[in-house]
Amino acid sequence: MSKNRQKQMSESFILGIILSVVGGYFDAYTYIARDGVFANAQTGNVVLFGISLASGDVLRALRYVPPIIAFLLGVFLAEYFRRHNGMAKLHWRQHVILIELGIILLVTLLPSGKIDGVNFDLISNVLISFACSLQVQSFRRIRGITCATTMCTGNMRSAAENMTRYVTERDPKLLHSAGKYLGIIGFFVVGAVISTVITRLIGTYAVAFTAAGLLAVFFMMFAKPVNAEDDD
Repeated sequence: MSKNRQKQMSESFILGIILSVVGGYFDAYTYIARDGVFANAQTGNVVLFGISLASGDVLRALRYVPPIIAFLLGVFLAEYFRRHNGMAKLHWRQHVILIELGIILLVTLLPSGKIDGVNFDLISNVLISFACSLQVQSFRRIRGITCATTMCTGNMRSAAENMTRYVTERDPKLLHSAGKYLGIIGFFVVGAVISTVITRLIGTYAVAFTAAGLLAVFFMMFAKPVNAEDDD
């Protein structure tokens, strides 16, 4: 039986759509413009770290440590904001969005490749890993479902689980939840497509376009919570 609760704007489906587009955009951008790396999730980096260690290539293994640490620090900072929001005029999630916007500006200004021994692509990927960890930790609930806006594996699993349960239980809410997960995944793909087109046209500067989506999210969160049915 559904019940009414205060629904935060940060949990709205439209906001989840925008963040999913941004998440897909980030992933395609780092792969195309920043040395073929997927910076949103860290599974690949952990695996490559292990492969390099097993191969005896310690220096190469260390290459994967910074983005992993950046991801962990992002989660820490997001939780810090959540627990210490206090009397702040802005919602703690708005602080997260402002940091993401700052990171986007910095990455936009960084050149590509190595210059005088400095790997600017690595720096950019570390910064984007940090931004993505902030986002995935801060926006975990969209319209009654727990999901991620910067990666797809967990969302795919949840969509498949809900569809499988619907086959046996015939509860329309399960099918509805599966549709939400598939929608989030679909808009992640949309973001990747848009990023691919723009990044191929203008290169590393393409990351600046994510600022439009994040600014929209920032201002949307000024909307007051409303009573809405909890569709858990």
